[in-house]
Amino acid sequence: MPNCNAKFHRGGREASRRELVSRSLQSAQHCLEEQDFGTAYAHYLLVLNLAPELKSSVKETFQFTLLKWAEELDSLARIQDLFNCYEQALELYPNDEVICNSMGEHLFRMGFRDEAAGYFHKAVKLNPDFADAKENFYRVANWLVERWHFIMLNDAKRNLTYLKAIEKAVHSGCNSVLDIGTGTGILSMFAKKAGASRVYACELSKTMYELAHDVVAANNMEKEIKLLHLKSLDIEIPKHIPERVSLVVTETVDAGLFGEGIVESLIHAWEHLLLQPK
Repeated sequence: MPNCNAKFHRGGREASRRELVSRSLQSAQHCLEEQDFGTAYAHYLLVLNLAPELKSSVKETFQFTLLKWAEELDSLARIQDLFNCYEQALELYPNDEVICNSMGEHLFRMGFRDEAAGYFHKAVKLNPDFADAKENFYRVANWLVERWHFIMLNDAKRNLTYLKAIEKAVHSGCNSVLDIGTGTGILSMFAKKAGASRVYACELSKTMYELAHDVVAANNMEKEIKLLHLKSLDIEIPKHIPERVSLVVTETVDAGLFGEGIVESLIHAWEHLLLQPK
């Protein structure tokens, strides 16, 4: 008899859940017709939490509702509520390119360009054919990736000088390397190619951190270089890296006032110091 009662109660709870889900879906649809996007969004949250098996079938309507409600929140300057909605949506659909792209658009308009780039980049990764996300990512990248990066990357002489200095340091016994402000990851890759057994790299800019991931992966070194989205001063041992490194490399010298020539002179000076006998 107790087993029969338990089955009866379970069946009753299931019937109640289905009824609530059905009514909430009807209410959400009615709210959409009335353009009451905030209430419709709340109903869809309830539905998706009660019936996660419906995620696929209501996905497009949920996206539409979220985007419309987010526009209203933005116009009302309810920024925290807007971000809360996107956080809830991404918990339900963590790999949804439309939601990621929309979140990035709001962040970009608010001036959070680095954070926006991260969402645009994720959207493109999820769907490489998503034209809006690609356009948004390239647009924000033009804001964040300084032009001098391209000049430096194409300066064969300076890159060769760095490579030689790093090779000599590694060959002299510096087997663990930390690259501070890695940018595209070029110095980290130089260190690995030189034979360093352990290479770590940190980058504060979210955009450059994501770019470094792509560049390192394209060179088949993603398992050999550990990338950290951190300030160098925030790195803790053993939380982030397991050891004190024997070599630090960086190219964070600001040459805006004098041009790149002074940096090349400094590189030669650093190379000279690295080669001094201990």
